[in-house]
Amino acid sequence: MTADAKQADAASRCPCGGGAYDRCCGRYVETALPAPDAEALMRSRYSAFVLDRREHLLATWHASTQPTAIEPPEPGLRWLGLEVRRHRLTGPDAAEVEFVARSKLAGRAHRLHERSRFVRENGRWFYVDGELDPPSPG
Repeated sequence: MTADAKQADAASRCPCGGGAYDRCCGRYVETALPAPDAEALMRSRYSAFVLDRREHLLATWHASTQPTAIEPPEPGLRWLGLEVRRHRLTGPDAAEVEFVARSKLAGRAHRLHERSRFVRENGRWFYVDGELDPPSPG
């Protein structure tokens, strides 16, 4: 898909599955508007991965764990969908979001299952880190 086609598609559907991009994650990815909670931030970060908006990923990554740069996506990588499994506050300014993101690369299906940690500082949520393939709660 060309960059123009990707952008036109982004104008209509949000990669996170939440509706129209401009009324869903686009509000956070394309502007400086802060996400209202950790789940909205996680969804916007997924959309940023799909649309290769690395500047949003860096801007929403907590300074304590932020990389200096994010590598471009693998050529041919296709993100197929997002499933949010759980979102919970773990403190007044901390939260976890568990999700599964599916992708396809070189004809092979991939599944990323992560429990991400977020913190809120000065009214803004930031991604801190994540645990891959977390154990089931309980």
